[in-house]
Amino acid sequence: MRFDVITLFPELFEPFLKIGVTRRAYESQLVDVRLWNPRDFALGNYRRVDDRPFGGGPGMVMMAEPLAACLAAIRADRQQARDVAPLVLFSPIGQPLRHAAVQHWSDSQGAVLLCGRYEGVDQRFIDMHVDVQISLGDFVLSGGELAAMALLDAVARLQPGVLNDEGSHQLDSFNPALDGLLDCPNYTRPEVWEAQSVPAELLSGHHAQIERWRRDQRLLLTAKLRPELLEAARAAHKLTRQDEQVLRVNKTL
Repeated sequence: MRFDVITLFPELFEPFLKIGVTRRAYESQLVDVRLWNPRDFALGNYRRVDDRPFGGGPGMVMMAEPLAACLAAIRADRQQARDVAPLVLFSPIGQPLRHAAVQHWSDSQGAVLLCGRYEGVDQRFIDMHVDVQISLGDFVLSGGELAAMALLDAVARLQPGVLNDEGSHQLDSFNPALDGLLDCPNYTRPEVWEAQSVPAELLSGHHAQIERWRRDQRLLLTAKLRPELLEAARAAHKLTRQDEQVLRVNKTL
């Protein structure tokens, strides 16, 4: 798959694409990331990409013309229809990024990612060209680069051969393999640290007992921290009678 990133600061992506386990996805081009700077498509000696907002007010707004020229170059280079590679804008008004959306992008042919800056992007460009708007949450970043990296990282780790253990992502929080629940706590050596012991179930060597303990912890943690996820699992008939009994005994209903 291919992701074209429109950004005024392509240098921010250079270490991101070369460090960590997900670099395997980028180096092998399982996730082909290409960076485009709209300043390269701006006119005039100053290559201006922003201007003051009509109506007054603080800050600057990204101009439509250089963005449109940059997007046209990307479309020509990709030689793909708009519906194959939609334009994604990272914006506070976008839909929250969730696992289902990450899974969708990881199974797709990619997208064009627009990293906004300043007070935002000229609305006319958004109306004409943006297909999807995505938000990381109810807060505002200085630009869309961090949000783009978050999406790319989440997509990359789902690609075959990227993680050391192919099944690692199946045990992630929110994964359908865990019925959309949060993951359980994890422990490693030493068995006792600061007078705290690893739960006995994990040391038992009894695989069924270990899996039951992990399932119980996922249920209890989700009920405590993200009850809406538990209700979604219940509505989808993902909870067994034993699951419900665990929740009743621990008074989490």
